[in-house]
Amino acid sequence: MQKTVSADGTVIAYDRLGSGPALVLVTGLLCDRAKMAPTAEELAKHYTVLNYDRRGRGGSGDTAPYAIQREIDDLAAVLGEAGAGAAVYAHSSGAGLALHAAARGLPVSRVVLHEAPYTAGLEDEREEARRIGTELRDLLGAGRYGDAVEMMLIATGMPAELVEESRTAPWWAALEAMAPTMSYDSEVMGDLDGGGVPLEMVASVTVPALVLCGGASPDWMLSVARQLSDALPAGTLQVLDHQEHVVPPEILAPVLVEYLGRDFGRA
Repeated sequence: MQKTVSADGTVIAYDRLGSGPALVLVTGLLCDRAKMAPTAEELAKHYTVLNYDRRGRGGSGDTAPYAIQREIDDLAAVLGEAGAGAAVYAHSSGAGLALHAAARGLPVSRVVLHEAPYTAGLEDEREEARRIGTELRDLLGAGRYGDAVEMMLIATGMPAELVEESRTAPWWAALEAMAPTMSYDSEVMGDLDGGGVPLEMVASVTVPALVLCGGASPDWMLSVARQLSDALPAGTLQVLDHQEHVVPPEILAPVLVEYLGRDFGRA
């Protein structure tokens, strides 16, 4: 494990693997660099991979109050360790963070946005995002971390009975430890405002961007992916046949290599 320091003094932990042009990985809800490690190891066969813990997770610190800009600064610090011309692969709500960062001018050569979970824009979907964001805020504010994790896992499609069983599993404590960071993801995705695709912000991202969506993912996710790729000035959409939200590293890595190539970031 290596460490860098964000603009507000927060220590950000990361692993560096492989060699070649640099690729920074950004995780989503309730994920840390340990969960991203298999993907990092596969990609390290082609690139120098920097796999970091977002603030409040794993080996990284945290500093209150939370602000999206602080997470952008964290990513900027990791990109500083990566060197000029690094690319970014971001999954789920991490893709929302990557969009914020790219829109604010962080020096990335290109970005891969994998199933950012915005709402497709229908009012009932927006209302549900607001409901989830409000309930999450209230549960975390009351210190009910386990209930907050349960609510979010069910909201993402995990069967309620399986979530209930999971609360006795050895790994549940690690999820509860990351529970406060769920509010960070909720803010990044704009849940309290309905969670729709922030088209104006997306349109300001001028670097080449690949939008990935699983062919077996829900229809609303494909609709979101299309909205993103259409709004990005240099956006490309790729649907991964037969895949869902989480794609096995051995399937994902060749897709990224085909898009990114092997010489980005080099003079």
